[in-house]
Amino acid sequence: MIRCIVLLTLVVHCGGLVLSSMSVFRCKSSFGDFTRQRHQRHHVTRRSTLSMGLEVKIRIVGRKSGGEKWLESSYSTYESRLKSTNLEVTTLWHKNNDELIKSIDSDSSKSHSVVLLDPLGKMCTSEKFSEDMYKWLEEGGSRLTFVIGGAEGLPEEIKSTYGRRMLSLSSLTFTHQFARILLMEQIYRASEIKKGSGYHK
Repeated sequence: MIRCIVLLTLVVHCGGLVLSSMSVFRCKSSFGDFTRQRHQRHHVTRRSTLSMGLEVKIRIVGRKSGGEKWLESSYSTYESRLKSTNLEVTTLWHKNNDELIKSIDSDSSKSHSVVLLDPLGKMCTSEKFSEDMYKWLEEGGSRLTFVIGGAEGLPEEIKSTYGRRMLSLSSLTFTHQFARILLMEQIYRASEIKKGSGYHK
């Protein structure tokens, strides 16, 4: 008479790339015990680490457009359109650069990706912006912060610390309120490009 015990052990490799399984067969008979081990390796395709909810912050030094209500109306238009996507965009206004720096440092300490908007930054196409935006979201654990300076632009302290990702929307000069609208439209466009809709032609 032979009695067999089968043990199955699964080991997950760091990063979720390789699964290693070990099957152990232990059998007992009148001839004694013997153990046979069989190792199997299964390769798992890497998947995007982006979660369902993607959070984008727009941090700005300054105030909302006072009498220029059409700017807020334009922003609200894209904000409403984005509700049908998995992107949540929030604008956070800061009184001065010191307050802005503290907030950016806080985001960075939580491993959020930080992107500066500056005339000296890199210019790109909307397709490249879409590609980069989702890459930044993935690098930041589904969290991304865009930073827009005030009338004097971004302080050197911010540029020297976070200048690795610096983007220019145009070689022209805009108010920070208008730059926010341009960015918001590009964020929405980026989501439509990824979706493959007819919005971007």
